[in-house]
Amino acid sequence: MAEIIRTEIRSAISTEFTLFREQLSNFEASMQYFSDEYDKITTTLKTITDENTHMRNENNSLQNKMKDMESRLAHMEQEARQNNLEINCLPEHKNENLIKTIVQIGSAVSFPIAESEILSCTRVQKSNPASKKPKAVICKLSSKAHRDNLLGAIQIYNRKNPKNKLNTKLIGYGDTESPVYVSEHLTPANKSLHAATRIAAKEKNYKYVWVRNGKIFIRKDETATSQIITHRDILKSLT
Repeated sequence: MAEIIRTEIRSAISTEFTLFREQLSNFEASMQYFSDEYDKITTTLKTITDENTHMRNENNSLQNKMKDMESRLAHMEQEARQNNLEINCLPEHKNENLIKTIVQIGSAVSFPIAESEILSCTRVQKSNPASKKPKAVICKLSSKAHRDNLLGAIQIYNRKNPKNKLNTKLIGYGDTESPVYVSEHLTPANKSLHAATRIAAKEKNYKYVWVRNGKIFIRKDETATSQIITHRDILKSLT
């Protein structure tokens, strides 16, 4: 009898142990499955991360190339204006002869200029149609050097005659002394940047803002170093 009981106990234990081993084997298989799936997910995530990093790097590279192209294009647009002058606040007349007016400006500042050295001279549309100011005049001279020399003569004249700077009376536009402004012909983008620079200079007590060769400069005072302004972000860092 005892032997039968022992046999039954052994059989029961063997059966339970077999079931346990099967369950353990199934558990191990499940763990292996989940481990394999985890590895797949990890690999997929790494691939996605690598692709995302690659795409981000490509995007940054494209943005840098785009900025470089925009910068080159802006430079080319400004270079195309290197022989040009822009005259503002010059009264408009129906039958005006703008080329003769430029000759008169040269004469007024002791810089004789021949009509043959003036390639073209025309009014341009206002950036603000509601403005009551006269349309600006764009004048193209025969060379950049000639343009710069005329500008230099105007600046010298204005410094020597602070109470009688270049004005309409000096160039034969009646008896009223209304200021006439002559400057380099800037691209719309540079003109906007120049205006923003002048505003920033006033807000931050910078004494000097000027344009030379299509580039905008700013200086705090006589003792400070000049700084070139190439974009608006620089204006934010001015102290």
